[in-house]
Amino acid sequence: MLLVLLLGLVAVVGTALLRQSLPQTSGRIQLDGLGGDVTVYRDGRGVPQIYADSADDLFRAQGYVAAQDRFFEMDFRRHVTAGRLAELVGSAGVATDRVVRTLGWRRVAEQELPKLAPSTRAYLSAYADGVNDYLARSGGDNANVSLEYPVLAQRLPGYTIERWSALDSLTWLKAMAWDLRANYDDELARARLGTSYSQAQLKLIYPDYASTGHPSILSPQDWSPRTTSAGSALPSALLAAPAAVTTGDPAVAAGASDLYAGVQQALDALPTLVGHGEGIGSNSWVVGGAHTTTGKPLLANDPHLAVTMPGIWYQTGLHCRTVSATCPFDVSGFTFAGLPGVVIGHNQKISWGFTNLGADVSDFYLEKVTDGSYLRDGKQVPLTTRTETIKVAGGQDVPITVRSTVHGPVVSDVVDSAAAVGRKALVRLTPQQDTYAVSLAWTGLVPSTTADAIFALDRATDFPSFQAAAKLFAVPAQNLVYADTAGHIGYQTPGLIPVRATSVPNTVPGYWPAPGWDSAYDWKGYVAFDRLPYAYDPPAGYVVTANNQVTTARGGPFLTTDWDLGYRADRITTMVTARIAGGGKVSPDDMRSMQLDTTNEFAPVLVKALLSVDLSSTVEEDPTTDVALAQFTEQGRQLLADWDWTQPADKSKAGIRAAYFNAVWVRLLQYTFNDELPTDLQANGSSRWMAAVTALLQQPNNPWWDDKQTPGVVESRDEILKKALVGARLDLTRHLGKDPVTWSWGELHQVTFRSQVLGGDAVPWYVRAIFNRGPIGLPGGSSIVDANGYNAAGKSGTRAGAFDSSTFDVTSAPSMRMVVDLGDLDASTWVNQSGNSGHAGSPHYVDQADAWAEGRQYPWPSSEAAVKAAADQTLTLSSSRTP
Repeated sequence: MLLVLLLGLVAVVGTALLRQSLPQTSGRIQLDGLGGDVTVYRDGRGVPQIYADSADDLFRAQGYVAAQDRFFEMDFRRHVTAGRLAELVGSAGVATDRVVRTLGWRRVAEQELPKLAPSTRAYLSAYADGVNDYLARSGGDNANVSLEYPVLAQRLPGYTIERWSALDSLTWLKAMAWDLRANYDDELARARLGTSYSQAQLKLIYPDYASTGHPSILSPQDWSPRTTSAGSALPSALLAAPAAVTTGDPAVAAGASDLYAGVQQALDALPTLVGHGEGIGSNSWVVGGAHTTTGKPLLANDPHLAVTMPGIWYQTGLHCRTVSATCPFDVSGFTFAGLPGVVIGHNQKISWGFTNLGADVSDFYLEKVTDGSYLRDGKQVPLTTRTETIKVAGGQDVPITVRSTVHGPVVSDVVDSAAAVGRKALVRLTPQQDTYAVSLAWTGLVPSTTADAIFALDRATDFPSFQAAAKLFAVPAQNLVYADTAGHIGYQTPGLIPVRATSVPNTVPGYWPAPGWDSAYDWKGYVAFDRLPYAYDPPAGYVVTANNQVTTARGGPFLTTDWDLGYRADRITTMVTARIAGGGKVSPDDMRSMQLDTTNEFAPVLVKALLSVDLSSTVEEDPTTDVALAQFTEQGRQLLADWDWTQPADKSKAGIRAAYFNAVWVRLLQYTFNDELPTDLQANGSSRWMAAVTALLQQPNNPWWDDKQTPGVVESRDEILKKALVGARLDLTRHLGKDPVTWSWGELHQVTFRSQVLGGDAVPWYVRAIFNRGPIGLPGGSSIVDANGYNAAGKSGTRAGAFDSSTFDVTSAPSMRMVVDLGDLDASTWVNQSGNSGHAGSPHYVDQADAWAEGRQYPWPSSEAAVKAAADQTLTLSSSRTP
C-alpha cells in the first residue's frame, strides 16, 4: 500500500513539473519593449505564425516565442558553442569545452558581429530582447522555464540562467558549420591509412566520382566557367587517382596512425548538434513549370541530419502586416531555435532549399614546434597563445592553454595525450622521424556574413536578389536550389572555398596534410563568387542535388573529390525524368512520393554476385536447425532472387528481403574491411563503400577480400560472399526467428528520439522515459532517397561474428520534409521530425513523429487568410502603451 501511495505521489509531482513550464499560447501578454501589438497564431501542431508592424517587433516576438517552446535547447546549444558545457552538466562537459575553446567559435563570432549589416545586428538584438522578455517572466524559477533544469538540479544545484545575447545566436552558426564541414575526416583517415596500404588498396576505398557513373548536379551545358584564374582551377590530371605510400617500417606506420588518431580523438569529443558522419546530407530538387501539373515550379527539400530530441528544426512564420522597405518580411519555413529569421522555406515570391555541398574547406598542417615557436620558411615564429578557464559545475576549474599558428589552432593540444602521439608522420608521403603538432585551417574560423545571408534570403524576390543573398552565405558551403512564382528555377553554389596548392604531386589540394613550415601551401584566398557554379532556367527544366558532384565542366574551381557518390541523385533523377518523359507532368503528390522512395540503387549489383555463388560446399550442421547449413542459407538467398529492391519497414515480401540484404551487407563489410581497419575508421555502409564493393566485385583476388580474423586462411571473393550469406542467415534466425516470414526491416531498422542531455544510458531509466521517445521502425536506409541511415560498423567497431541488435539503429534521417508549390503557396506541405515544442509535457513534443515516419505531410498555410483559418490558438503580445 505504501509503495502504491509513493508511486502515486511521484506521478502527481511529475505531472505538475511537466506542466509547470508549458508556455501561455493564447490570450494576451504585455511586453514593455514592443512598439505595437504582435499577433501569434498557432495551428494544431503548435507552429507559430507571427504578425507585426515593424521588423524590431517581429524579431523580438520571434525570440519570445522560440524561448517559450525551446529555451532549454537554446541554453544547451549556447553552452556547447561557447565552450561552457561543463557549467551546465558538470565534468562530463569538460572534453567538449576543451575542443570548442581551442577552436574558438565564440571568439570568431565576437569578431564577426560588428562586421554584419546594421539591420542584421538590429534583428539579432531584437531577438535577444524577446528571449530575455520570456526569461524575465519566469520569476527566477528555472522550473518555470523547462523541466530539464529541476532534473539537473538534483545533481548540480544552483544553476542560474543567464540573459540571452546576439552573440549566443551568432555562435550557433559556427556549430552548424562545424558539423557540415565535409572532408576533414577523410583527410585524417587517409593520412593514417596511407602508411599501411598500397596505392591501389587506398584508391579502392576512396573511389573517384566518375567511376560510379552517377549524374552531376549541372551538366557542361548548364554551366561552364567563363574564365580560369591562376591557382583556383585544376587541370584534369590532378583529378586522377590519389597517391599513396607503403612503408615497411611498422614503427613509422604506427607513429603516423597515432598522430592523426590523437587529433581525431580530440575532434570527436564534440557532441553532434546538427549531425556528422554516415548519412549526413540532404535531398533537394526543383522542377520547372513546363513539367508540372500546376504550371509553376515545385521544390522539395529534406535535409538528412542527426536524430535528436527535440528535433533540429523549429517551424515558424514571420510576417510584416504591411511589407515595406523597413519591414520587408513575409516568410515562413524552418529555422533553428536561438537564431532569428528563416533558414529554409519560402516567402511570397521565391522558395529555396539546401543540401550540403561537401566542399573541402578545412586543411590540416603539420607544424615543427620548438618550445614557444614554430618553423615558417626557415625562421622561428612565435606561437599565438592564450589561457582560458573552464568552470565546472560541482567541480574544480580547469585551466587550458590554446596555441595557434598562422594556419589556425593547434588541435593536437586538445587532449592530454596529444603531445605524446605526435611522434612520426608523413611529409609529402615520405616517412619522418620528427615530432609534429597539427593545426587546423577551416573557413568557419574566418569572420563572415552568413547571418546577413539568412535575412537576405528571407526578403529576396527574384534570382538576382537570391544570388546576392547567396554571395553572403560563407559557411557551411551549400548547394542552393531556387524557384519563384514567376516560373523560374535555378541553382547556386555559395560559400568560402579556399584556393591553395597541393603538397603532394598528382593529388588534389587538401587530400593529405601539408607541411606548415612551407608557406607555398598556405591558403591564397577564396574562389571569387562569380566563378562558382550556378544555373538559371537550365535546359533540362529541373535541378537535382543530393550531395553529389556539382559539375563535370573542366576549368572550374576545385571544390572537392570527396562527394557523396550519387546513388540518391541517380534515383531522384531517374524518377523525375521518367515522369516528364513524353510530355508527362510532375504533381505535388509525385514530389512527396519521391521523397519516400526506398529503392536501393546498389542492391542489384551485389545481389547479382550473391546469386552466382556456389553454396554446395557449405555442409556443416547448425545446432539451431534440422537441415544442412547450405540448404538453410539457400532458403535465405532465394529471397533476394525476386526482390524489387525496395526497403519498406513492414513484413511485406520486400520488407523481409530488405532485412536479409542489409544483414548480408553488414557481414560483407565486416569480412572485407572491418576485420582490419581501425575501429574508428571502419566501413559504415555509405555510398563510398557501395562504390568500393562494386569495384571489388570485379577483382576476385583483391587483398581486401581476405578475412584477417581467420589467420592461416586467405579468402577470395566468392568465399567471402558465401560467408556473408551464411552469417546473415544465422544472425536473423537468432534475432528475429527461423522462419523468414517473421522478419521485417522495420523490426531491425528503428529510430529512438533521445534527449542530448538526459537521454543517454548514464541517466536513470525513469528520467530517460520522460524525455526520450521510440523506438519506431523506419523504411529506407543508407544512400537511399528516404535516407534513414545506419552505421554498418555498429557502435563498438568489429563485432568478430557477434550479432549486435543495435547495428541497424537509425543514426541520421530526414530532419524535415517540405514540398513548396510556387503556383499556390498555401498548397505547400511540410512536416517536422518530432514536434515543434521542446517541452516533454507538451502535446507538440512529438506530435509530428508518426506522420513523419509514415511519410505524411501537413498543410503549410502561407497567406494571412490561410494562417487564420488554420489557427488553433491566438496570442497577442502587447506593448505597455497599448490600451
